[in-house]
Amino acid sequence: MNNVIPGSAEAAATPAIRVVIVDDHAIFRSGLKADLDARVTVVGEAGTVEQAIAVIAQTRPEVVLLDVHLPGGLGGGGREVIAGSAALLGTTRFLALSVSDAAEDVVSVIRAGARGYVTKSISGTEITDAVLRVAGGDAVFSPRLAGFVLDAFGTAPADIADDELDRLSARELEVMRLIARGYSYKEVAKELFISIKTVETHVSAVLRKLQLSSRHELTKWAAERRLL
Repeated sequence: MNNVIPGSAEAAATPAIRVVIVDDHAIFRSGLKADLDARVTVVGEAGTVEQAIAVIAQTRPEVVLLDVHLPGGLGGGGREVIAGSAALLGTTRFLALSVSDAAEDVVSVIRAGARGYVTKSISGTEITDAVLRVAGGDAVFSPRLAGFVLDAFGTAPADIADDELDRLSARELEVMRLIARGYSYKEVAKELFISIKTVETHVSAVLRKLQLSSRHELTKWAAERRLL
């Protein structure tokens, strides 16, 4: 959790977290921008699925504040935005922000790859704190919503994931995580001190063993299992 005091010299020296706000109500977006403090910089806004995917790809923010229900696309709302930004899931984190506290909405967007879910009743101070925590790698939920996630991601999904991961060697696991996070083959090779050809061999093996057909599917698979 971020312990920097707003307005302090340390806060001034800390780069602001770059955020995109995705919500179909312009008035809400304006109010949210006003509530966020100086530790957060809004670098883009969007009101539809298509706009969101384009703005996120262009600005590559650290955090996306994402409404669950959005017009446009194929009706997938926030989930569709995350799926359309799958290549950035290693560097961009999604925090769902919605009036809905329905279990199906919470679980759906978390399965898609969001790092947390808060309701719009949250205060300005709390939303800034949530953004900072998500940017730092934490999962953030409004009170009682975490219970929905724990119920949905109980022992059965974990067992399934473990069974799938058991098919991969230790090296294949390393390669899988880096590729799913958006690393190029060349970057993976440099990170693991292996050749690009060896990376290609491992990726082919991973896709075959997990019965996936593309890098995009691999990123989605890893995000759904909280492996990024």
